[in-house]
Amino acid sequence: MENIKIALADDEVLFRKGISFLLQRKKNIDIIFEASNGEELVSFLRENAGNGTNPDIIIIDLKMPVLNGVEATRIIHDEFPDIKIIALTSYNTRSFVANMIEVGAASYLVKNTTPQELMTTITEVYDNGFYYNDDVLQVIHEYLISPKKKTKSRYLDEQLTNREIEVLKLICKQHSGAEIAEKLFLSVRTVEGHRNNLLRKTECKNMIGLIIYAINNEYVTLESLLD
Repeated sequence: MENIKIALADDEVLFRKGISFLLQRKKNIDIIFEASNGEELVSFLRENAGNGTNPDIIIIDLKMPVLNGVEATRIIHDEFPDIKIIALTSYNTRSFVANMIEVGAASYLVKNTTPQELMTTITEVYDNGFYYNDDVLQVIHEYLISPKKKTKSRYLDEQLTNREIEVLKLICKQHSGAEIAEKLFLSVRTVEGHRNNLLRKTECKNMIGLIIYAINNEYVTLESLLD
């Protein structure tokens, strides 16, 4: 397994250095860049685009000078969609959580989280592309999902197959591609093909889009995801 390349963006130097020290002690993690604001981070990514040195994951604070974490996340999600973003912030307001998820964050943590939860989040995001704990799933349901409106797709005649529905349900349960393959007796490559078909058919851009689609169209319930 290749090391996970991580960039940190936080204007609180002592906190950022503490996180960097914590993560650098892990054998499978490389801290490749630290930024004190969103502009420094975006500039670094643009300068290194295409040379293979950009991070797999960015851990970013919300409140930073020059360019804040929300706007930086929006830019990075648009320009570098393969880079996954974890919000790590002191803000625990539900509207902040919803806003960050909506602009492209793959996960959301508050700064009083444990080192173990941070490591779990990094691993899950690296393996699956996203990781939402129960609190974040509740926010997604309350703020991002219209309770009486099903998500429509212009591919209405192209219905999901039974196998795609099975894969969709397991994606919503935050199983990795390898775990889904094992459960359904498929190859990982076949699971990836089903995932891509789901994104195409539902016109969703990412995993959070699929979760919202699945709940709105009653393939899963919030309660089942919290079990």
